[in-house]
Amino acid sequence: MGISRVGFAGLGSMGGPMAVNLARAGIPLLVWNRTPGRTAVAGAEVAGDAAELFERCEVVILMLKDAAAVDAVLDRGRSALAGRTIVHMGTTAPEHSRAIESELLAAGAKYVEAPVSGSRVPAEAGELVAMLAGDPAAIEEIRELFGPMCRETVECGPVPNGLLMKLAVNVHLTAVVTSLAETVHFARTHGLDLGLLADVLGAGQLASPIVRVKAPKLVEEDFAPQASIANVLANVELIAAAAREAGLTLPLIEASRALYAETARLGFGEEDMVAVVKALGARPHSED
Repeated sequence: MGISRVGFAGLGSMGGPMAVNLARAGIPLLVWNRTPGRTAVAGAEVAGDAAELFERCEVVILMLKDAAAVDAVLDRGRSALAGRTIVHMGTTAPEHSRAIESELLAAGAKYVEAPVSGSRVPAEAGELVAMLAGDPAAIEEIRELFGPMCRETVECGPVPNGLLMKLAVNVHLTAVVTSLAETVHFARTHGLDLGLLADVLGAGQLASPIVRVKAPKLVEEDFAPQASIANVLANVELIAAAAREAGLTLPLIEASRALYAETARLGFGEEDMVAVVKALGARPHSED
């Protein structure tokens, strides 16, 4: 590999498995996380602070919670940005990513936008789908890094097309999982065998990897987070903002946004996104 060392910031439910897969593939890795207890990645060195990533690494991958976290980490590495390639794999607003690109290019750095589709389970399996945007030459220089983390990479054009593509994918993802939760809620209320329901969904044209993962969680009432309510709500807010900016009306997203916000208010924000079924169950039954 031509890259001597890769930095990785953000070892949460997604970033942790991604970093593990890079280390297992033999990528020389230096990791850092805001929560020190999450910095143990076998085969990787641990940075003392975020600035060390930029000082010691040619490429720095950011898999961070939100725009504020991204800005804070980049600010700490500002003095060493020149000549570095920054890979933004988290999900922030498209206009935020566009601003990052301008700042990094002005500082003499390269920037690749690479948000991913998938949750913790695909991250652990190295089966994420990355949506790449930026200068094609910069993408080509780091393409080998995506192999251990991703099943597929798709080039989407200039920044912020990677993030816009991610938001477009999440319009569909949100609608599918929310609909699945309503389906299970309907079936449970009518006393149907939920195992049979999952079998029927898996046998027909509605079968998909996301249904195969989320249907058993709903049937078994397993709310351990793969993608949390809070995370999905944040993504839905980004979608809604991008839609407003383009003058679009997305009624399914607006309904989903209200439902995920309701679920978070009920105290289920850290549970898996299928916990929207709890908000449905908490609503009074119509007498009509």
